[in-house]
Amino acid sequence: MFLEQDRKLGRNSFRAIAVNTARTDLMGLKHIELKDRILIGQTVVKGHGVGTDNAAGARITMDEVDSIVSAIDRKGTHDVDAFMVVAGLGGGTGSGGTPVLVRQLKNIYHEPVYVLGILPAPEEGKLYSFNAARSLTTLIKEADNTFVFDNSAWKNEGESIKSAFSRLNDEIVRRFGVLFRAGEMGKAGVGEMVVDSSEIINTLRGGGISTVGYAIASVTTDRSKSPLSGIIGGITSTLKKREATEEVLLGEDRTAKIISLVRRAMLGRLTLPCDFSTAERALVLVAGPPDELDRKGIEKAKSWVEENIAGVEVRGGDYPVRSSFVAAVVLLSTIGNAPRIRELTEIARETKEDSVRAEERKPLTIDEDIEPLFE
Repeated sequence: MFLEQDRKLGRNSFRAIAVNTARTDLMGLKHIELKDRILIGQTVVKGHGVGTDNAAGARITMDEVDSIVSAIDRKGTHDVDAFMVVAGLGGGTGSGGTPVLVRQLKNIYHEPVYVLGILPAPEEGKLYSFNAARSLTTLIKEADNTFVFDNSAWKNEGESIKSAFSRLNDEIVRRFGVLFRAGEMGKAGVGEMVVDSSEIINTLRGGGISTVGYAIASVTTDRSKSPLSGIIGGITSTLKKREATEEVLLGEDRTAKIISLVRRAMLGRLTLPCDFSTAERALVLVAGPPDELDRKGIEKAKSWVEENIAGVEVRGGDYPVRSSFVAAVVLLSTIGNAPRIRELTEIARETKEDSVRAEERKPLTIDEDIEPLFE
């Protein structure tokens, strides 16, 4: 999806390879060249995948991680700011192989290695939740930081994961597409308060789990001529327009409107719902037409965020783009309290107790009681 957005925008912001133990999953990809689709574990699972066996996913990735690194080197790493491993954490290959790959990348390269992990919804099954909890336990120790997107928080009531798949992917790309392109030189010029990769890296340096908030508002009164497109609006015309058009339209008081937009981003639905007051660091990014960006508004919004998180480091700036919308992205780094993580570990505890007779023990925590995939 990130590559699809790149093509629509005429950009080259991302380079990617795809890795899987299931041949059919790789063949279904549209925007990654065949030479960049890496099938691992052929001698073990014959291209049929590892199912939900994340221990097998970890072993296979360990055995063949050199072939993955070779594929990365072929893409070129000389101007890479950071590595991002994107994976679903419920299945066997993603939950098991991701921590292995992260460790290897950190051993080889100097750039930070981040993970964007997708949490399974509870209805996907207890084993998927167990895999996700076990994978997160390992990733917190291995990755420089782990972004989490919780399917259960974004799936509509009664909607299946399969039917929601495309929409959830769009939501991910809208948020992270703006964040990861910050600082790029575009046709709209360079911002007054530039947020580049170093600002994002410094915000994420504490490790742990991070979440992202997002809000959008139209800058035109003619809503019919404001399709959701480009960096801010999304990459497909099938996205619901309600999220954008129900927001208050930006008017003359740009300062107040920027502050309001940032508040909505942080107080609204985060990629991982959590107690945002426990965040150690934050970054505020406002993207939109240059005439609608306001330095004073961004500074005041940063101050408001600082007042509402545990830490005192809040970075921020603007990102001028040609668009009919203004978007605010708030990155909350190293959060300390997320109910979904506690729920996940409780499900993992129950799953483990169902399969293994164990002595009475205290409730699981994400970093103590669920054994990591490897030491």
